[in-house]
Order: sequence, then structure tokens, then C-alpha cells
Amino acid sequence: MAIYGHKFKSCFETQDEIRIAKREWALSLRGYGEAELVSAIDRCKETLAWMPTISEFLSILNEQSGDFGLPAAKHAYIEACMNADHPTQHNWTHDAIYHAGKATGWFRLRTEDETQVFPDFRYNYQVLCRRVRDGEDLTVTVPVALEDKSDNTLVEFIQRWGEENNLTPEQASTLLFYMTKPVGTGVRERFRQASQQRAESWGLTIQLPDDYQ
Repeated sequence: MAIYGHKFKSCFETQDEIRIAKREWALSLRGYGEAELVSAIDRCKETLAWMPTISEFLSILNEQSGDFGLPAAKHAYIEACMNADHPTQHNWTHDAIYHAGKATGWFRLRTEDETQVFPDFRYNYQVLCRRVRDGEDLTVTVPVALEDKSDNTLVEFIQRWGEENNLTPEQASTLLFYMTKPVGTGVRERFRQASQQRAESWGLTIQLPDDYQ
């Protein structure tokens, strides 16, 4: 509020709006340290005339050198493709790139077109980045990739749903991330509610699906 004044107040006019926004920002920024957040806020002061959205703020965080050493998804993808024929011999910029490449499939990275394989790599990489920021050990196997045809169908559904609603692949995968959680569980419902709030904060008037066909 001190930085953006009335522009901040115009975004959050009631205490309920501020409460919901605080919860959503807290969920989105989990795993980041104070130094990274302060650095990103300083960057906002220098470059943004309006208060950033969560997506914009995360982009600024990811550009900071203090983002756990994690490169942008596209840079990570290029590195994975260039070293897909000898992954164990390469000195990776970050272990998350190696594990994302392994989860996606080295053969796919060597042979498939970027339009086909990059969305899957990006999804795997984003999940691994969350684990890094949460302080998890990447050597502990956690299924983050597409394991069977049903999961492939889910990815196709997310991509198709995003196109139908004029969303970028990143926006669609972010909003429908809850669908990767087991059906009927509390964690899935919590993620869904958070995604619905995120969609509303982006100014979208869409109802997120409960399931896919």
C-alpha cells in the first residue's frame, strides 16, 4: 500500500478481498526466503507503475539470481534437449533440469517436436521447482511425470481446456494443477478452491471443471 497507494486500494476494497489475496499470495510464494521477496519488491518499485499480479511477481522472482539457482523453464528445456543423449555425463545447471528431463523421457527430448514435448517438460520442471523451493530432496523419487494413458489424457484435456478459454499453456496448467491430485481428496479440493480464486484474481469469469472426460 505504501508503494502503490490508491492503486493498491482499488485492487482490494474490502477486508474479505485482502484476506483472500493474502492467502493466495502466501500459497503462491511458499518456499521463498525474505531476501528473495525483498529483492523482487525492490524490482517492482523500479519497473512497475501498477501493483503486479501473482504471475508477474513470480516472473520477477524467477529472474532473480537468488531463485535457488533455477533457470527459466525454456532455458532448462534447451539444456535438457542439448544433453539428452548423455544426461549422466553432463554437469547440469541445476539437478531439477536433469530430473525433469528424466521424467519427461530423454528419447522424447531427442526426437519429438518442441510443440509436443515442451509442455510436458515444463509441467515436470514446474513441479520439481516447487519441490526445490519447499526444501525437498530431489533424489527421493516422487512421481511428477505422466505415468500412464490416463495422465496423458489429462494433459491433453488441460491443453484443450486452455485453448478453449483463450489461456496460455502456463495459465491452464496452473489453474488445473489440482486435477493431478487424487479424486475426492481434501487436498484436491483445497487446490481447486485456490485455483478458482486465482482465476478470479486474473479477472477470469470461468468455472473450473470438477473432472474431465
